[in-house]
Order: sequence, then C-alpha cells, then structure tokens
Amino acid sequence: MSIFEAVKQSVTTRQAAKHFGIRAGRNGMCRCPFHADRNPSMKVDRRYYCFGCGATGDVIDFVSRLEGISPKEAALLLARAFSVPYEDKGPPGRSRPLPRQESPEQQFRRMERYCLRVLCDYRNRLGRWKRDYAPKGPEEEWNPLFVEALQKQDYVEYLLDTLLSPDMEERAALIASYGKEVRSIERRMAELDAGAAAGRDGHHRGRPAAPER
Repeated sequence: MSIFEAVKQSVTTRQAAKHFGIRAGRNGMCRCPFHADRNPSMKVDRRYYCFGCGATGDVIDFVSRLEGISPKEAALLLARAFSVPYEDKGPPGRSRPLPRQESPEQQFRRMERYCLRVLCDYRNRLGRWKRDYAPKGPEEEWNPLFVEALQKQDYVEYLLDTLLSPDMEERAALIASYGKEVRSIERRMAELDAGAAAGRDGHHRGRPAAPER
C-alpha cells in the first residue's frame, strides 16, 4: 500500500486537525484555518469542507495546505505523526525523504493561524464572561472573570483587528511582539478548562444520593 493510500485509510482530517491544534466540537465543526473565520464554518470528519470559503479535500490536502508543503511531504508528515506503516517504493538502501524545513514564510503563516485561533477563542470567552457573570445588583461582588472581560475585551479586539489587517508588516510586528502573550492566554484557557472539568467530576462523584420518599 502506498503512503497516500495508507495515510488516507488510517488518519481522518478530524484527527489531523486536532494534532495541529485546531479544536472541533462534538459535531465536527471548527474555525476554518484557511480564511479569517470568526465562527466555526468548517466540518472535519474523514474529509473536510468549509461552508464559508469552500475549501475541501482529504486529510493529505488539509495538511498540505495548512503547512504550506507538498502532498508527498504532508503524507510523510502524517505517517510519522500517527505511526502509519506503508510500502517504501524508493530505491533499495535509500532512506525515506524527510519533509523539508519550514521556510520563514511558512513559519509566519503557521504562527499567524495559531494567534488567530487562540485570540478568537479568548474573545468569545470574554463575551460569555461579560454576559454570564455580570453582577445582578450594585451590592453584588464582581466575579473575577467579569472583571477580566471588562479589562481585556477591547484589547483582544485590537489584536484581532491587527491580525486581520491587509498590511503584512503590521501582522508580523504583532506576532513578534505578542507571540509569548498569546501562548500565555492559551495556557490560561487550558487551566480554566481543566479546573472546570475537575469541578464537574467532583460534583458528580460527591453528589449525595436522593432521599428516599
């Protein structure tokens, strides 16, 4: 079996999306990495299709376009990442070719997609926190997440507007200046998710039995 056949049979586009840090909901919908997607418009399953920009294809097409590499390099990358066995039809004794190193432009594009994904996620959370944790009266103590939403919402909108600017120099300057901060935001969201999950588990385990009637 060729590497293309082996990868397509073994790896779904949804698995590849998760490997590259693209989160999909239970219904398989995620933000499209191929255009400035503010709401999930791409469906990832065995193949992928974006209802916003029309991008579509199989898992190899997805990774090839996402990473800016050839289909053969994308297939090799996936085979290595998911330990997919395949027939090496190259000349005897010749080692398998490795995907070439990323060019500066590819590195920039990857970081640009990463920053957009994290900041869009954070902006959506800030909106929910501002709505859900708003104090019900003047005497109620302000929830820290509500305070964070008030402090950060305009700032995050500014960063997103800059990332969507047609001026590449502005986008590159922002990524260079705020890349570490975006990683910190992603870690904070992951910690909040982990804490919420632990709280739900503890609530279910510690819930007392219903009284007998």
